[in-house]
Amino acid sequence: MSKKFFIGMLGIVLASCTTTKQAVQQTSVTNNSKVWSSLWQQRSAEYKALCFQAYNLAKLRLDEALAKKNNKPLAIVTDIDETVLDNSPYDASRAIKNLEYDPATWKQWTAKAACDTVAGAPAFFKYAASKGVAIFYITNRDEDERAGTVKNLQKFNMPFADNEHVVLKAGTSSKEPRRLDVLKGYDIVLLCGDNLPDFDALYDNHPTEQKRNDVTAKLSGKFGNKYIILPNPSYGDWEGALFNFNYGLKAAQKDSIIKAKLITDK
Repeated sequence: MSKKFFIGMLGIVLASCTTTKQAVQQTSVTNNSKVWSSLWQQRSAEYKALCFQAYNLAKLRLDEALAKKNNKPLAIVTDIDETVLDNSPYDASRAIKNLEYDPATWKQWTAKAACDTVAGAPAFFKYAASKGVAIFYITNRDEDERAGTVKNLQKFNMPFADNEHVVLKAGTSSKEPRRLDVLKGYDIVLLCGDNLPDFDALYDNHPTEQKRNDVTAKLSGKFGNKYIILPNPSYGDWEGALFNFNYGLKAAQKDSIIKAKLITDK
């Protein structure tokens, strides 16, 4: 290798490192956090262990319900995103480029039907279906995402992955009306989700951080019993509550709020 060639290659490497370093420095606190959240979701055995734990507990609770006398057919209501399907590749691709969530690119992602499943989800829902329990996927994906959503669920042979049981957002983001519709014909024995409004109407209408914590304390006995929650450190109403659900904030404004609210060693 000639000295001239080596010096040239070294310059390219250093320039690349500088560019990468600048890109990292330009990434907001919010998006840096989302990169690490996605990395944890994709790579850590701890994340998978928590998901297996949630669905193992769900199976125990389902077996308890099946052992009782029931007046109506049994159903499970579940969210889809970060509960059945893993969207971390989309989250990571936005965050690492220092880009915010965008409805148009999100719909491009869901149309691909490229999500993998959350650990433990396929086995649990297939077990429930084998026991005659109906599954209703109540999601806040929009109606124009139906084809990709159903295709993605069917790719993994998820039970009840059809238009009747995949219940998308219709007019309101609250899932309570859709849960009540299920209750007309079924007893809901379990609700599975990653975001607290997946479980109870008390979390609707954008409550404050304090209100969310108060409601959670009030409902504490339901978690692990009727409510099965999956880990999602990347997004959700917990994040919206940090910013008072002001989705128009700039990255610098979000970063200031995060730094002000974070508890650190003084």
